[in-house]
Order: sequence, then C-alpha cells, then structure tokens
Amino acid sequence: MNERITLMGCSIDNLTMEETLQTVEGFIHTGRPHQHVVVNVDKLVKASRDPELRRIINDCALVNVDGMPVVWASRLLGRPLKERVAGCDLFEALMRRAGEKGWRVFLLGAKEEVVSKVAATYRHKYPNLVLAGYRNGYWKGEADEAEVVEQIRAARPDLLFVAISSPKKEQFLGRWQAEMQVPFAMGVGGTFDVAIGHVKRAPLWMQKSGLEWFYRFLQEPRRMFRRYFIEDMAFIRLFLKELKLKGAR
Repeated sequence: MNERITLMGCSIDNLTMEETLQTVEGFIHTGRPHQHVVVNVDKLVKASRDPELRRIINDCALVNVDGMPVVWASRLLGRPLKERVAGCDLFEALMRRAGEKGWRVFLLGAKEEVVSKVAATYRHKYPNLVLAGYRNGYWKGEADEAEVVEQIRAARPDLLFVAISSPKKEQFLGRWQAEMQVPFAMGVGGTFDVAIGHVKRAPLWMQKSGLEWFYRFLQEPRRMFRRYFIEDMAFIRLFLKELKLKGAR
C-alpha cells in the first residue's frame, strides 16, 4: 500500500514521479476504473470550503502534490512529502509511456482547435501512440454530458485526460468514472495549452523555487490576481491552524 498523509483535510500519496508511473501502470493492468487528482494551494483552499470536493479528492485512487508550497508545508508539519509531481510533467511522462506500451489515450477538454492540435502534436511526437479519441470540453446539460460519457466509454481508453477547470473536472470524473470504466482518469486543467505552447511554463529554477505560480501570474495578471493574491491567501490560515494543532499534540 502507498503511504498516504493528510494535509488540511486532504489525503495525499507520498510518491515520487517514478513511483507514480508504476502505480498508474498497475491500475491499467487491473482494467478497473481509478481516478487521479493533483492538489496544490488553490485546490486545498477550495476543498476546505467545499466538502463535496474534499470527499472526491479523498476518494481518489491516486493523489499527487503539485505545488512546492504544499511540499514545504508538509515538511514543516512533520509529514514530509518526497517530491512535487507536477500535473504537466505527469501528463508528458504518461503520454510517452503510452506510446511505448500501446496504451489507448482519450483527450477531453479545452477548445476544439486546442485539443485537436494536442492530438496532432502527440501523434507526431510518439508515432506508436494509440489515440482512442478526443473531444473539446464544451457541452450543455445532462443529455450532452451523457453523450460525452458514452463516447469515452465506447472508445475504451486506458488513459483519460480531462482538461477543464477545477472543481468541474473532479466533479465530472467523480460522477462518471464508474460508468466510463477508464483504468486511469486524470484531470489536467490547462495542460493542453502548455503542451502546444499556447502557455509557457516557468523556467526550471522558478519551478524548483516554488515560483511557478508567479510566472503564471505575470502571463495573465488580470485573470490570476484574484486567485493568487486573494483566494489562495487562505492557505496561510489553513497552515497555521495545522501548525497549532501539531504543537498541541
């Protein structure tokens, strides 16, 4: 069994990138549905306010940490996580391994021109990749959503990557994973835009220094200001609360 720690009400698997890849391969071998999620500062804050999102996270078969501030917090709280497993890096590693292993991949989310370009990019990058299908992330109502679910189920993918915003992607997978029967389903947020160069990732030194969020803010200051400088400030309060509880034990 993987070691799990609990931070701010959410369970997180204490795994390296390679251990995560081995775990995913095990999921695929079983053929049974498994949901994955990454947690960062923003998601921990959202989960602290949304019991249903917190339940979905804690019910996931695999939970990685994507955010150096969360890794640092785990160490200060005496529950050290081994390393950050960034969603963008995990997506890339799994696409490469899918090309090597013959795993079937379905891409869901983003605008049509984005997801189609992601499909074309990875077909070229990994010629042996089996693309089971792809679809944009826009639909209306329950009937349309049921059609999306049926399209995915019929495609029989081993890996499903869902590029829609949080908490919508977690809720979508929480509702439908049992019916879609995908061995490994992962929400990837804005990763499709990164994969085709529409959004640039921070330099490696900024990623390792925990400043990737600031690089993202500089790219989209108007859109990201509220998230980073207002909503996510609640993370400090959550951390101090846990630190106080640790001191009281």
